[in-house]
Amino acid sequence: MYNPKSMRAEEFICHEEIEDVLAYAKEHREDRALIEEILKKAEEMKGISYREAAVLLDCPIPEINERINLLAKRIKQEFYGNRIVMFAPLYLSNYCVNGCVYCPYHAKNGHISRKKLTQEEIRNEVIALQDMGHKRLAIESGEDPVNNPIEYILESIDTIYNVHHKNGDIRRVNVNIAATTVENYKKLKDAGIGTYILFQETYHKDSYEKLHPTGPKHDYAYHTEAMDRAMEGGIDDVGLGVLFGLETYRYEMVGLLMHAEHLEAVHGVGPHTISVPRIRHADDIDPAAFDNSIDDDTFAKLVAVIRIAVPYTGMIVSTRESKATRKRVLELGISQISGGSRTSVGGYVEEEPEEDNSAQFDVIDNRTLDEVVAWLMELGYIPSFCTACYRAGRTGDRFMSLLKNRQIINCCHPNALMTLQEYLMDYAGEKSRALGGPLIQKELERITNPAVKQKAKENIEAIKSGQRDFRF
Repeated sequence: MYNPKSMRAEEFICHEEIEDVLAYAKEHREDRALIEEILKKAEEMKGISYREAAVLLDCPIPEINERINLLAKRIKQEFYGNRIVMFAPLYLSNYCVNGCVYCPYHAKNGHISRKKLTQEEIRNEVIALQDMGHKRLAIESGEDPVNNPIEYILESIDTIYNVHHKNGDIRRVNVNIAATTVENYKKLKDAGIGTYILFQETYHKDSYEKLHPTGPKHDYAYHTEAMDRAMEGGIDDVGLGVLFGLETYRYEMVGLLMHAEHLEAVHGVGPHTISVPRIRHADDIDPAAFDNSIDDDTFAKLVAVIRIAVPYTGMIVSTRESKATRKRVLELGISQISGGSRTSVGGYVEEEPEEDNSAQFDVIDNRTLDEVVAWLMELGYIPSFCTACYRAGRTGDRFMSLLKNRQIINCCHPNALMTLQEYLMDYAGEKSRALGGPLIQKELERITNPAVKQKAKENIEAIKSGQRDFRF
């Protein structure tokens, strides 16, 4: 049944094929000859198949696992350098008609505070985010055709893009909303969104249907085929993800990589991003009720193997993870993180009291954006607020072509430095400014193209004099 070019969910995510792959990986988990062959292929940095990735993930040999980590670090550096893209989620509404048993927004949760932001409240939230320094948002909303119709989402996107406060602008709005129609994806494209993000939650069909007993999200095929409809609707950049802990992590990783291979086979471009959230405590939700939670070592290995399998994709970790865990996975493949996040509706303007909880999940890393920025610079990373590729039309296959040929660094590195300079001028605390100035000067010298280096230096001086929004 397995067919990566099929448009039917149960054929491009084939349960029988996944079970066969998992049995194969278990059988060959200590087959050094095979593993050496896989690693040799992986070192070409063109990716490996889901079957090969499953063997690496299952391998228990310590020295092999160390090589996997080292290779993941090399690939991350080769494709993304030391840049870390910053973003924040913005929750618009937690009204939802679905019955997802792992999410506090489920329709039967009668004691969560239900909220939906007005356009004025959205404007105030955006100003609060701009005052932190954010330029990139991911908007989130429950699925409710009455309270959160597509018209509300489109109006909210328009509001966000039209808030100009001091030197603040949101330059890219990514969208994480429920699976919808080709026509609605066309509307989102016309609204100027960046990436359309939709977590599969689990690729195991039987588990999926049990975890989503009621509501439109119960339809496994409609949900799983959403990215194909999004691309048909003209959205070039899509983001995949599973919620680790709902099903076995081996099954989920194979399904995730199958989905990536399907997008490549059908559309010629894989996922722009892959997110790796783990289930966390939330109102009316106890993670202990799920039997598939994974420890930090397993989580880190998952990140490393996914980075090796799909070297071109951006990888995202949120404030669901602790400072220590985020540090660890940054080295192994993560290229985007959130900072200063609130997962409640309206939480940026005013933190809500504990008894009035509208948050989707508990935030583990509660540091401010500026604390995260300073921490990243201390670790040798460049916090990037860049949105240039999306705004310059470098999306979809155009972005992937540059990335796979390792040419995107000629744009991304100077753009990261220029947006960091903006941040230092407009939002940074004393510690971040002290760290940022020397870091920018050091990183400017790493630009190999003399013309690009000179122009970047000129633009940074212009930013210091008050100008904004330069990009390559």
